Amino acid sequence: MVQNRQVGWLTVNRKTGEFIREQQPLAEKFRLLLLFNPLLEWIDRTNMFRWWLHRQNDMAYKKEAKPESKKQIRPFIEAYKINMADFEPSDPDAYTTFYDFFIRKHTPSSRPLHAPDDPTAAVCAADCRLVVYETVAESHKIWIKGNHFSIAALILDKVAAKPWDNGAIASFRLNPQDYHRYHSPVAGTVKWWKELDGQYYSVDPLAITSSVDILTANARCAFCLASPEFGDVLFVAIGADEVGTVKLAEKAMTPGAPIAKGEEVGCFEFGGSSVVVAFEPGRIVFDQDLVEWSKKAVEVDVEVLSSLGRASAPGKSA
Repeated sequence: MVQNRQVGWLTVNRKTGEFIREQQPLAEKFRLLLLFNPLLEWIDRTNMFRWWLHRQNDMAYKKEAKPESKKQIRPFIEAYKINMADFEPSDPDAYTTFYDFFIRKHTPSSRPLHAPDDPTAAVCAADCRLVVYETVAESHKIWIKGNHFSIAALILDKVAAKPWDNGAIASFRLNPQDYHRYHSPVAGTVKWWKELDGQYYSVDPLAITSSVDILTANARCAFCLASPEFGDVLFVAIGADEVGTVKLAEKAMTPGAPIAKGEEVGCFEFGGSSVVVAFEPGRIVFDQDLVEWSKKAVEVDVEVLSSLGRASAPGKSA
C-alpha cells in the first residue's frame, strides 16, 4: 500500500512557503493518466471503461476493517511521515485496524481554532490541499473543469442552489494520509441537509481538471448553514476513491440545530476525498495568500481550523 511511490502534484505549504510534491503509488498515477486523458474521454463517451476500473477499488475499504490490516499502520506512518503526537491515541499499536487508524482524532492542542471569539473569521474545514475562488465561474475556468459543474448540479436542486449562483467557492482536497474528519468553517444553524448517491472517482487534480464531472458524479452529503455573519453557507462532503462512507454528524442532519465554528460535522471512512464550501456572493473575503496561489492553480497545504477568510457585507469586496 505504501511502496513504489513517486513524486506527484506540486503544492505549497502555507506555514513554510515551501513547495512540496505529493507521494503517490506508481500504479495509481498510471491509472489516473489512463482514466482522465482527452483521448479516453473522447472514445469512452459512456464512461463504461472508467466505471469498470473504478469498481475494482470500489469496496477495497472493507479489508481495512479486518484485524490483519493493523500491520499496515506503522509502514503507512513511516512512509508519509505522520506526526502521531498530533493524534490521540498517539501509539500506533492502540489502533485495532487500519480503519480505526484512518478515522483517528486530533489532540485538542494540535489544531487550535483561529479567532475563537470572532464570528466574522472563517476557518478551514479540513487538513488538506486548498484552492479558493471568488466566483463559481472563476473556479470553473481555473480549477474545476468538469463540463457541467455548477452548484445546482452539485446538490441536484436548481431552486435550493440559487443563493450560491456565482458565489465564492473553497475546495478542500484530502489525501489518504490526512486527518479525515471535517469541521464547520463558520457558526450557524442547520437549515436543511441531503444525501446524494453516486460514484467514488478520484479527486486527484488530474481528475478534477479533466472534463469529467467528478464532483457532481461522486456520492456526497450536503447541508446548508444559516450564518448571521456569512449568510447561507453550503457544505458538501464528497466521497472519492476507495471511500467507504461519507458521514455527517447527527447535528448536521438536524434542521434548527446550532453548529459552532470549528465544530466537527462529519468524517470520511477511508480513501481520498473532498469538501466544497460555497458562500453567497459578496459574503466572504478569502485570505489573500490563498487567493494568490489559487489564481495560479496551485493548491495550498492548510491545517483544519486555520484562517480561511473574513465575513463581508453583501456587495462589498473587503
